Amino acid sequence: MSDEEREEQELDLTTSEVVTKYKAAAEIVNKALQLVLPECKPKAKIVDLCEKADSFIREQTGNMYKKVKKKIERGVAFPTCISVNNTVCHFSPLNGDETVLEDGDIVKIDMGCHIDGFIAVVAHTHVLQQGPVTGRAADVIAAANTAAEVALRLVRPGKKNKDVSEAIQKVAAAYDCKIVEGVLSHQMKQFVIDGNKVVLSATGPDTRVDDAEFEENEVYAIDIVTSTGEGKPKLLDEKQTTIYKRAVDKNYLLKMKASRFIFSEISQKFPIMPFSARALEEKRVRLGIVECVNHDLLQPYPVLHEKPGDLVAHIKFTVLLLPNGSDRVTSHALQELQPTKTVDDPEIKAWLALGTKSKKKGGGKKKKGKKGDMAETEAEPMDEAPSSATTQE
Repeated sequence: MSDEEREEQELDLTTSEVVTKYKAAAEIVNKALQLVLPECKPKAKIVDLCEKADSFIREQTGNMYKKVKKKIERGVAFPTCISVNNTVCHFSPLNGDETVLEDGDIVKIDMGCHIDGFIAVVAHTHVLQQGPVTGRAADVIAAANTAAEVALRLVRPGKKNKDVSEAIQKVAAAYDCKIVEGVLSHQMKQFVIDGNKVVLSATGPDTRVDDAEFEENEVYAIDIVTSTGEGKPKLLDEKQTTIYKRAVDKNYLLKMKASRFIFSEISQKFPIMPFSARALEEKRVRLGIVECVNHDLLQPYPVLHEKPGDLVAHIKFTVLLLPNGSDRVTSHALQELQPTKTVDDPEIKAWLALGTKSKKKGGGKKKKGKKGDMAETEAEPMDEAPSSATTQE
């Protein structure tokens, strides 16, 4: 199919079948998170947890659309990552890795599922402890959650991406935390997990993105990462990187036999979506992938770290900008939080009081949500286990 034909056939939320597929993918990824969360216990191997979630997603999606004439691609859209404490993201170790969880760890679980290329992603933060989360751990999770709630209300047709960036940084500051630099919230389309429209989490002199306005019938992965540290994560060890994505616009004649073998396997199994090196022929993986990355055939997702002792929280959700309002389709209930800070800023409170639904009456004119539109229970996420992070419409 040519680019022109693909452009003409681009499917979005105006098609009910597309909405159904997004919601089905969301249901599966939510269940995968629910499945793996109780298994996050002291001494649990991280690689086993990652594989359990990915296997569940593959199994559940594999049971769908079996009898259709045209083959429908489906499965893992982003391999499960479990990043702990000051590790920011993308930790998804290879088989044989012995890294385990420990009591008191701040555990960030990140995963994605797709059906026919329609992607739902989610990330959730959980502390391995009994009872309410207190102190700076509670602050950093509350900062991420409240920023996510504000983003949910500001990512709406007519609003600009820079409005969201400024707002979530203000929320993080209210908890004496930082939004982690380099994290982008992306528009998603069919088979596109990282579309061109983005929200920059933390603005800075070295990081700029094009101004963009949100539009009806778009889908976004809203990605919020907060830190008690400086919010400037670093790559410490390239060998920890295990997640890659095929760069479809790049070509190069690989010199090494191992590289050609691995690249052929990747092209067959994972032509578009990010994948874990765990899923490849492991004996040749490390050697073959290096040449592919060096020549830009693969885009790596590096494991990034804040400084030891810093605490990092991650909340990510998928939102559909439907004509009747924003529909957050992925999420999970947080533990009870008792942060040391309370948010008294009137502007933040005003953002949180915005509705996420539009009321359509009479002629069905589209209106922006107003205060109180199905959102009263979602307006105060800071002081207790936030209901809005738990419910699906």
